[in-house]
Amino acid sequence: MHIDESKRNGLSGLGSKNGKSGLEVFLSYYAPYKGLLTGDMACSVLAAALALVLPICVRYVTGTVLNNGADGADGFMGEIFKMGAIMVAIMAAQTGFSIFYDYKGHDMGAKMERDMRFELFSHYQKLPFRFFDEQNVGQLMSRLVNDLLDMAEMCHHTPENIMVYGTQFIGSLIILFLINRKLTLLVFVLLIAMALYSIPFYRKMIAIITQNRRLIADVNARAEENLSGIRTIKSFAAEQVEIQKFKYENDRFYAGRSGIYKFESLNFQVIDKFFKPLITVAIVTVGGMWVAQGELAAADLLIFIMYAAYLTAPVPSLAFMVEQVQEGMTGYRRFREIMDTVPEIADADGAAELRVAKGAGGVVFDNVTFRYNEDHEYVLRNVNLNVAPGETVAIVGRSGVGKTTLCSLIPRFYEVSEGDIRIDGIRIRDVSQESLRQQIGVVRQETFLFDGTIMENILYGFPEAKAAAGAAGVAAEAQAAVDAAVEAAKKANAHEFISKLPDGYATHIGQRGVKLSGGQQQRISIARVFLKDPPILILDEATSSLDYESERAVMNSLKALAKDRTTFIIAHRLSTIRNADRIVVLTDEGIAEQGAHEELLALGGAYSELYRSYEQ
Repeated sequence: MHIDESKRNGLSGLGSKNGKSGLEVFLSYYAPYKGLLTGDMACSVLAAALALVLPICVRYVTGTVLNNGADGADGFMGEIFKMGAIMVAIMAAQTGFSIFYDYKGHDMGAKMERDMRFELFSHYQKLPFRFFDEQNVGQLMSRLVNDLLDMAEMCHHTPENIMVYGTQFIGSLIILFLINRKLTLLVFVLLIAMALYSIPFYRKMIAIITQNRRLIADVNARAEENLSGIRTIKSFAAEQVEIQKFKYENDRFYAGRSGIYKFESLNFQVIDKFFKPLITVAIVTVGGMWVAQGELAAADLLIFIMYAAYLTAPVPSLAFMVEQVQEGMTGYRRFREIMDTVPEIADADGAAELRVAKGAGGVVFDNVTFRYNEDHEYVLRNVNLNVAPGETVAIVGRSGVGKTTLCSLIPRFYEVSEGDIRIDGIRIRDVSQESLRQQIGVVRQETFLFDGTIMENILYGFPEAKAAAGAAGVAAEAQAAVDAAVEAAKKANAHEFISKLPDGYATHIGQRGVKLSGGQQQRISIARVFLKDPPILILDEATSSLDYESERAVMNSLKALAKDRTTFIIAHRLSTIRNADRIVVLTDEGIAEQGAHEELLALGGAYSELYRSYEQ
């Protein structure tokens, strides 16, 4: 599974949904806030329109009152104060409309960002292991945060800018045309020249901005990988190597940003410092000649200059708008790339709820074949295995032979390519993923604990209890949840070391449980599974990274956990699985041997060879 990046440009890259075009899908995110959007755009138009009225008021004072006077001095002064009051009222109304569209427009964009981020995060939860195997966490984080932030800014500002600048441009052009057609034509020719100058720069900026969005994601990915593996980096004294790697990605991002700033400067400064003054100079020069010749009134020339400023004001802002729209659309396309990634593992229509009774949980692999992708080699071929309820089966074999993959097929972390897996005679494809995984407990070699307290981490295996404990305080259900967590910790041989901690079960363990030893982390993860109380158990090399004392404590916990459960054990240390009911030897060709430890040693085959190589 991979993200299709072939639709980077144009509306085809906006995705599709339920038969809607990409543009329709994009606009659908405005739908919950159409009232807010309407008010936002209306206030934008009104604010821009009111701005166009102010020069008319100035013209009235300069061209009518001052030239023609009024009836007496009192009337003269009264007209000026009256017009001044009208202008103040216009500015007050314009300010009110501007505050509304600035505040509520930003709020609308933030709401859309919130909705999309929640939708994207929820979609992440639906995607299978295979998707995350092929993705970088930093890249996925960048799509969740940076990309959607840019998208929200675009969704807010673009409609407003179109309304404000469009109203100002069209309104000014009409008014200028009414004042003097020939002078307006001159200004329009200069605007066309300005646009022709800007177009190549906008095209270059669009290409660089699209590339830069990927480059900042690479920077995030490099930083995330470094910070996640900082202990390994320090243990190998590889800080300088990592610094150089980050420098490479950071310099690439800088080069991209520098290119944007270069083209922005060449575009914006030439327009702002040359073309805009050129238009003013042209108006003053030509208009001044016409005033001198009596073809144009001085008041009309003044008002023409004021409206020409409104006409050209949006042009320099186009550079910012183009950058903002391109960054926003690039972020939205990257959002849609994930949203349009269809989970290959999905519940079938009418999927049943799987409920496995205590002491049940027989698992059957029926001619199971698997490969990660069509262009990959097969990892498993024609595996047939019948595991009885309550049986403990150890899966052994050389590294890379597919032991973990085989067990990962049971909870449908991956989908079998061919064949079926059944639990108590029910195909796992026919039941919901949630109910399937509720019946299975997994203890991995690499324990993942969440930043929080020990109690919160144990209760993670029992969400209902966690919610009760978090919300009810001293309520009976909260106390019952805490008691259940403590009992689970006792069964996992974790209660003793937890009780010796200064804050006991309320001890904060840091991100990934870094404040605890490996053995302590593992026993908390086992307590989590005890609390979940699943009928089927998968132990994936759960003790391979522990020292002898920790391993012994964890092994005792695992032995208690596996009692009366259907258990799959994946282990490199073959001494830890001698007492398994059955040992299955997996090879590239499938299952080579299966039987009890002594029985397989006596055969002198694949298991015997493995045992000698591992135990030497």
